[in-house]
Formats: sequence, C-alpha cells, structure tokens
Amino acid sequence: MTTILVTGGTGTLGRQVVPLLRQTGAKVRVLSRNAANGDVVADLLTGEGVADAVDGAEIVLHLAGAQKGDDIATRNLVAAARTAGVRHLVYISVIGVGRVPLAWLRMKEAAEQAVGESGVPWTILRAAQFHDLVRTTLRGMTKSPIVPVPGGLRFQPVDARDVAKRLVELALGEPSGLVPDLAGPRVYDMRELIAGYLRTTGKRRLLLPVRIPGAAGKAYRSGANLTVTGADLGSRTWEEFLN
Repeated sequence: MTTILVTGGTGTLGRQVVPLLRQTGAKVRVLSRNAANGDVVADLLTGEGVADAVDGAEIVLHLAGAQKGDDIATRNLVAAARTAGVRHLVYISVIGVGRVPLAWLRMKEAAEQAVGESGVPWTILRAAQFHDLVRTTLRGMTKSPIVPVPGGLRFQPVDARDVAKRLVELALGEPSGLVPDLAGPRVYDMRELIAGYLRTTGKRRLLLPVRIPGAAGKAYRSGANLTVTGADLGSRTWEEFLN
C-alpha cells in the first residue's frame, strides 16, 4: 500500500484531494499544525515535526499555502523529503509565476525553485485562481456600494475539483517536472466576474473603472497571469460554480 503525505489537506483543495486519494486504496496522512485537523502534527514554517511526518511516505503532495512563508515552508518540507527518500514530490503552484512582479508570486517562484533543486523526483502543476477564491474576493469587494473594476484585469478561474482530479493523477504517475498549466474553460474580464456574482447574490452596486498602476498593472493588462498555449482546461465554468 502506497503511503502519501498531504500538506494543506484541510484547505479548499485538500478537502477535494484527500478523499480521491483514499479511494485509490492509498494510505493517506494529512499534515497539520493542529492535532484536531490532521493525522500528523508538524509546523512547516519552523520545521518542527516535519521529519517525523514525512518519514515512511513514498509520495508527498504539498498543497499548503499562505500569503507569507511558502518558500520557507517548502524548503523545510523538501529537506525532510530528501532525507526520508521520498520518491515523488508534487507541488501546486500558480499561473503567472515568473511573469507578474508581485511579492506573493516571487515567493511561489522561490518555492518552485526549492522543489526543482531538491534532488527529489518532482512534479509541479501551476493552476489558475480557484472559483472559491474569486468568490471570496468579490464578496469583500461588493460590501461597498461602489465597486472598483480594474481595467484590463482578466482571469481564467478553475474549479478546485478539476485541480484535485489532476493532482491525484499526477501524484500516482511518474515524476514529470513542470507540467502544463491547468485553468478554467473561459477567460473573463473583471467586470464579467463581478456582474455574474452580483446577479447570483441579487445585489446592486455601482461599478467604478480604475487602473492598476505600475509594473504589476502592465503585466496583468498583458495577460501575464493567464495560461500559456498548450495548457489543460478544467470543465466547470464560473457560471456553473455560482449556480
């Protein structure tokens, strides 16, 4: 029986991935800082307990993510995986790494580099923003009666279930390096996403066009956050998610 360790197993993506892995008959261990949430307790940021959590795992799916410290957490996990002789390390990253000059994406790039240089056979999947994240963002934006709409900002949101299915396939397959991106079936501009959310929630808001300044704005307007040619596409649209 294959033993698989999953970090971030209680998050939006992890809650989809873990049941799929268990359906394959694999022995799945979920790493968490809280004993109530996972099967093994460890802190990726400090490294405490990580070696014990990884010990005996043949495959590691690194799904844990945060706004800060992902690079540090990944380096700690990679070091433990190398020592434990893990045969396949799978990491979920974000489309736009290396192309959009944001601190968060530079952190994800550093995490990717740690995986690539780990000496552990690896696979990295870059995915678009999940529908759930877009909804959460729009929920916050539409609390105000006036909603700013960044001009030229486009997204290709993907369903977490589509990403989960792909990750399970990758984890149980051979290490493949950087695989094609995974995005949703449609590209939407920000106004379309907001309009769809407002229709579904029955809200009325005044939309105010704004411009994202600087290098990040230029990158977004050029579509640097969108998938490149040859990417895989999920099946569930933003409208289907909202409904």
